[in-house]
Order: sequence, then C-alpha cells, then structure tokens
Amino acid sequence: MQWSTVRIVVAAVLQRLKFVPSERPTREWHLTDFDIGRPLGKGKFGRVYMVRTKTEPHYILALKCLYKSEIVESRVEKQIRREIEIQQNLRHPHVLRLYGYFHDEKRIFLMLEFAGKGELYKQLTKYGCFTEKRSSRYIDQMADALSYLHAKHVIHRDIKPENLLLGINGELKIGDFGWSVHAPGNRRKTLCGTLDYLPPEMVEGREHSEKVDYWALGVLTYEFICGNPPFEDLSGHNGTWPPSVLSVCRLTLLAQRLTDVYNVWT
Repeated sequence: MQWSTVRIVVAAVLQRLKFVPSERPTREWHLTDFDIGRPLGKGKFGRVYMVRTKTEPHYILALKCLYKSEIVESRVEKQIRREIEIQQNLRHPHVLRLYGYFHDEKRIFLMLEFAGKGELYKQLTKYGCFTEKRSSRYIDQMADALSYLHAKHVIHRDIKPENLLLGINGELKIGDFGWSVHAPGNRRKTLCGTLDYLPPEMVEGREHSEKVDYWALGVLTYEFICGNPPFEDLSGHNGTWPPSVLSVCRLTLLAQRLTDVYNVWT
C-alpha cells in the first residue's frame, strides 16, 4: 500500500473515530500539555506513560498512546471507538476512569486514571497466590463493579489479572475495555477474550450474555487462592469444556465463601 493511500485510510479512520461524548472535556488537550514520565506498560498498539499536567493543579494521569497505522493494519477501528465510547461514560470506584482523549497526525491518546499500585497480575506473580482475606476483598470489589457495568448493559468480556489494576490505596479497578460491548439485548455471539477465562458458551460458538463476566470471576477466585487458572494446563476445545477441575457451581460457592470471610474480617 502506498503512503498516500495509507493517509487516506487513516483520515477515514479518524472520521469514524469522531463522535460526540455525553460529557465533553473542559478543554482541548495536546501532548505538549503534559510532562512525560516513566513508561507504565506496553500493549499491542502502543504504550502507556505516567504523565503530569503542566498547569496547576498538576494532575497525575496514565496516558495511553495508540498508533493509528497499527489500528488500521489490524482492522480494529470499531473496537477502539467502542472502547472510548463505553469507558468515558463509566463512573465507579472500581472501574478505571477515562477522562478524555485527543490525537495528532500519527497517534491517539487516551487520558486514563493513574492506578498507583500498578497491575494486579504483577502482585499475583510476586506472591504466587493471595490470602483468603485479600482474595475476598478483590472479588467483592470486582463483583460490585460488574454489577454496575451490567446495569448499564456493558459486558466486559476480558476479565483477567492483566486487565485489573490497583489504586493508590490498594483498591481494585477494572481496566482495558477493548473487548467490551454495550448490549441492551444482553445477547452476543462474538468469540473474544482470553482462552483461560472463556466460558463454555463462547467456546462452543453459542450466544452469550453478561454471565460470561461472572464465569471469569469464578476462574479468578480459583486463581487468587491457588495461584493459577483452573484450566491453564488444558488446551484446545475439549480441554476448555467440559471443565475438569471445578464446576461453575463450586466456583460460585467458593466466591461466596470468600465474600463471607471478607465480611467477617471487616
């Protein structure tokens, strides 16, 4: 593809990415408005940096940088637009906030809430597993956030440790809404997410609803306590379903038990 053609395609993508948010930013932002700090992470389409606004009162944010050429090449324009549209309208203490967005010739920038203690995945890797008290606190916070999302007809569809962050006080925050969808009818058929956390209805190509997030919550409950997902060593369609480690009912009961433990301790 010639460069002139690429520029035309990118322009078309930008046009599709333009939409009217329900709550406009208080000002137009540019990259020069920020002091760029250390990198926080790297994804498929770009990087995330800790930044500080140059003007008072010097807000600390996470700036997610996405490269337009990579978005076009991977044909995920709709996915990026949907991520922005959904996340910017969410307001919950356990959902990562998207404050706004802007773009230049080559990149799209998402202004995200800064999660001071980083990825939950790194904590799980460091300690191997969590105590029942700590696990129950995370599950309780995640269940509260999922109830909020589902009440707004939002299905996350990619709940896993890598997409969970910790705030400055250690509170859990759900992030990365790249696979999320707004589904008032609550029925979808797209196969998406991460293999270890896929529910049987997705694997089998059947319609799915917001309950796929609760399946992932059950898998995480097991992983927090045991240190690895229940289906991690299995591969392929037959290995994912039927489950050979724990049934959905046992995972649900374990999640309830952890919540009860947390209530006793607090």
